[in-house]
Amino acid sequence: MSIREQKATVLVVDDERDHADSIVESLGKLPVKAMAVYTGEDALQIIRTQCVDVIITDLKLGTQTNGLVVLEEALQRDPQTKVILVTAYATIDTCKQAMRRGAYDYLVKPIQIDQLRALVAQAAQEINRQDKACGKDKPEFVFDGIVGASPAMERVIEIARRIAPTNISVLIEGPSGSGKELLARAIHNNSPRRHRPFQPVNCAGLTETLLESELFGHVKGAFTGAISDRRGLFELANGGTLFLDEIGDMPLTMQAKLLRVLEDGVVIPVGSTRPVVVDVRLISATNRDFQRLITENRFREDLYFRIKGVNIVMPALQERPEDIPLLVDYFIKQAAEEIGSPVKGITQAAMGILTSYHWPGNIRQLRHTIRTMVVLCDRPMLDIQDIPPEISPRPRLAPGPAEISSLLGGVSLEELERQAIAQTLAKTGGNREKAAKILGIGERTLYRKIKEYKL
Repeated sequence: MSIREQKATVLVVDDERDHADSIVESLGKLPVKAMAVYTGEDALQIIRTQCVDVIITDLKLGTQTNGLVVLEEALQRDPQTKVILVTAYATIDTCKQAMRRGAYDYLVKPIQIDQLRALVAQAAQEINRQDKACGKDKPEFVFDGIVGASPAMERVIEIARRIAPTNISVLIEGPSGSGKELLARAIHNNSPRRHRPFQPVNCAGLTETLLESELFGHVKGAFTGAISDRRGLFELANGGTLFLDEIGDMPLTMQAKLLRVLEDGVVIPVGSTRPVVVDVRLISATNRDFQRLITENRFREDLYFRIKGVNIVMPALQERPEDIPLLVDYFIKQAAEEIGSPVKGITQAAMGILTSYHWPGNIRQLRHTIRTMVVLCDRPMLDIQDIPPEISPRPRLAPGPAEISSLLGGVSLEELERQAIAQTLAKTGGNREKAAKILGIGERTLYRKIKEYKL
């Protein structure tokens, strides 16, 4: 998306032309650029092709594309957009529900012009503050632990940058091990809630009873084993972020209870009648196909739309192989600093093997592999012999010409020589005389090469 202009862009959507035009005219005294459309379909076209900061839309637009549809499309395209709903009908409850889904505010007809101007001015100011928070004026803005320069990851990071300063709920989809919790933590750490708790819970790892207690808490005697009162994660995360991992595995009865909490902002501990008001931002994650779960009546559609404020899809590692070298270097540095290892990097040949591997366990598997390699290596550079056999199987027979070409293609002669010396020394147990004979060079030459390559 393009960087916003200094003047906020305001879109007015109303099927009553005179009313829409009068709103645009009334905003003329503000430092905004206002325009009007008269159908929901035209509004969607503007949202999809232009950068809009503030939308003032009538709830009823005369077609199926009503104000709620405009709201959902606008927030999907840009979570920073401020959507103000206008209604002349007895649908205040609907407007309140829309605010829980991300609407900025609502007004009741007849509109008070001064109130409208003040609301639009406030929304425009917040847009400017959010643009700064999102890093447009701060190139040093970084998502810790989120590494990648591939187009897929650039898109993920850009969405995360934009939604971090907001309170909108987030649904992160992707295969196991792709970094969904890392992304959730990064969003929290770059949000206004970063000084408050980040509370994760795996919905697939607990029974229904334990999950209810974990989320909502319980009072003493609520069930067998409840020997004391316990606060739930909603309370513990108050003012911060609650991360529901594998939410697609949540039992249906718990889904209904969760939906009620999200709608009301109130939890009731198990065995209690005392309501507890909570202010929590929700980030959810799953590796399941939600559309299939909904079709099979295994996940509530209304809860799906409630948690899917903004949807982010984390790609599998094999879909972004260009990011593997960046991740390898990052994990080497991370592991080496943690355990005090002398490892500083990795050889080109070893990196080639890691890059060509399909990584079924995604980033989690890569991180674990690099950590293991660093722990077991006492040299400055990781090499082929440090790669676990399940990733780089050791051939029992000598490789054929095609295999040699595949393994050695793109590797410098200097690197090949260094590897040959290192592997020969390993096979001879460090016996330089034997190694020199196998390599067909003199011992003095071998000694010089060992010093040169720091072996």
